[in-house]
Amino acid sequence: MTFRKAPATKRMPSRPITATSLENVATHYLERFAASTADLRRVLLRRVRRAAEDDDRTVAEARRSDGAALVEALIAKLQSAGILDDRRYAEIKAASLHRRGGSRRAVAARLAQHGVERELITHAIGAIDEDGGDTDLIAAVAFARRRRLGPYRAGDAAPARPKDMAALARAGFDQNTARRVLDCRDPAAVELLLRCQDDDTV
Repeated sequence: MTFRKAPATKRMPSRPITATSLENVATHYLERFAASTADLRRVLLRRVRRAAEDDDRTVAEARRSDGAALVEALIAKLQSAGILDDRRYAEIKAASLHRRGGSRRAVAARLAQHGVERELITHAIGAIDEDGGDTDLIAAVAFARRRRLGPYRAGDAAPARPKDMAALARAGFDQNTARRVLDCRDPAAVELLLRCQDDDTV
């Protein structure tokens, strides 16, 4: 019995990249995701490259070059309108990561992954510090609560202490901060620890 090979489906030629089409892509993306300038640039340039895939080399290079220029012009337009603002993005992202238990080190690393400039990262972490208290201790407690480590672990937490210390270290917390959290016997002791450090900062 012989099988006929299915005819290859012809790929539809991609639509040319225009300022309007890129703006539509950017609007759709920004409506769904909080994004840094680097994030949006990456998305738009990927769309430009995809549009040039079926062209011969010379044409593809020209289309990519023209598309890249359109991307930069659009980014400048969005920045000027205040729609794309890395400073605001960094502040919001840093605060969100901190609430979820992100250490200062982890927050800085995540923002750097999104292409945020070092100066803006420093500013965003400084904004967290301004809320008062020991920033990393507060985050370590949130991390331990979310991961059910130490005082939030069901049963005897002592056997798991080395594992919990390692988890906190991987999350960017120093040994002293990790010990302070894991030395607490239960959630009530954690709350007391946080209240005491708040009193110390007054």
